Amino acid sequence: MATLPRRNGFTLIELLIAMVLIAILATIGISRLWSVKDKALVGSIKSDLRNFASLQEDYFQKNYNYAPTTAAILDFIPSSGVTITVTANAIDGWAATGAHTSLPGQACGYFTGNATAADAPPATHNGVIGCN
Repeated sequence: MATLPRRNGFTLIELLIAMVLIAILATIGISRLWSVKDKALVGSIKSDLRNFASLQEDYFQKNYNYAPTTAAILDFIPSSGVTITVTANAIDGWAATGAHTSLPGQACGYFTGNATAADAPPATHNGVIGCN
């Protein structure tokens, strides 16, 4: 009985299955990478809002009112791509929203004092940063 010579290498089917598995794993990895990146960008918005809130309190101690814009606080430098906007300003409270250019539709808000949640959506609690 004659035996067939053994060939070294992979068959076409084995190569195609390996390529499909690699493609599936790459798709899963990329989607997780994007979600981690988005969380980091939201973190930079939150960080900037916290820094701005701290600087607003310093501004209040010196001027007895809150800064009407971010430009009024010279020490405030937002992260790259982050925009903080003062949406309400009164002697007894203020509100602001933050967004990142790489996250369209994503926003964070913060309000304190007599400002309301309507002034800083999606924030819902006084003194707590809220994001959608």
